[in-house]
Amino acid sequence: MQKLRNSLQNFNFSHIYIEKSAKHHPNTEKILTHFKNAIRIEIDHYKDVFNRGHQSFTLQKQSPKLILATKKDNLIYKGAEVCEDFGNKYFYYTSSMMNCIYDCEYCYLQGMYPSANIVIFVNLEDILTEVERLLKKHPVYLCISYDTDLLAFEGIISFVASWFEFASQHSDLTIELRTKSANFNAIKHIAPLENVILAWTLSPAKVINAYEAKTPSFTARLHNIGEAIEAGWRVRLCFDPLLYVKDWQEQYKQCINQTFETLSPEKIYDVSIGVFRVSRDYLKKIQKERIHSVLLAYPFECNDGVCTYSERHTKQLIDFVYQRVCRYVRPDKIYR
Repeated sequence: MQKLRNSLQNFNFSHIYIEKSAKHHPNTEKILTHFKNAIRIEIDHYKDVFNRGHQSFTLQKQSPKLILATKKDNLIYKGAEVCEDFGNKYFYYTSSMMNCIYDCEYCYLQGMYPSANIVIFVNLEDILTEVERLLKKHPVYLCISYDTDLLAFEGIISFVASWFEFASQHSDLTIELRTKSANFNAIKHIAPLENVILAWTLSPAKVINAYEAKTPSFTARLHNIGEAIEAGWRVRLCFDPLLYVKDWQEQYKQCINQTFETLSPEKIYDVSIGVFRVSRDYLKKIQKERIHSVLLAYPFECNDGVCTYSERHTKQLIDFVYQRVCRYVRPDKIYR
């Protein structure tokens, strides 16, 4: 039966849907060179495929398809309240891609989107123009990799390199690139920039193995972080989201100890700590998709539309990790 299941499984991006408006864009042509055997299907609008009803996010994750489109509105969003702004007044994020090649059990994207297929908005130049418009008004702190993992996809489409080139020309722009990838090699040739922060999400090895499917290992991430630091990049460590799992104290103790035994604490730009949190509506959808998930069976408490652990468990997680990190990093460099 397993052999039959495997034989029916399509390889990733076996089908590529292409909006008519994106058909002749240079980035579309670049992407297609990586998938010469994929079946190409022309569509009028990406939502015709991405937003259709009765889709299963978890099933599509087994064999996601690629959708190439042009982004016509909502090019830049104001940062969400559940996200850390790191003291920046003008905090924004943008989505040049929708969805992620990884498959984390707790990921909010499975509650946010109706489809696990990946959308790439090829017209990055229009997003850059919108950022320039904002920069004429005030400085901008911009997260470019919240609804995807851009660095993980850099070998297919060089959006990270494009963003960094743009940042090098705009000193009033600060970019955060968040990732779980081990793909630093894809940007190793780029000189470090003072207004770019590479932010790696770190989880205990057991958490990665159990709940972060398809992501690089803990040691692989640490190796990439070390390379980035030695190359001169500003690196943020994100112990976020903290998960209330069995033996969580021992797991996060080992994770933090190994992190700072491997990396030089004084070379870390800063550290972010946060617990699992998600909107009530997203959580309902995720729990329907992941009906067998023990992780998501926790009796979450919801306030103002945001669900997270109980106040007691939240405090235990945050305080424990904060105190452990303080053994290595100055408190003024830790956000929680």
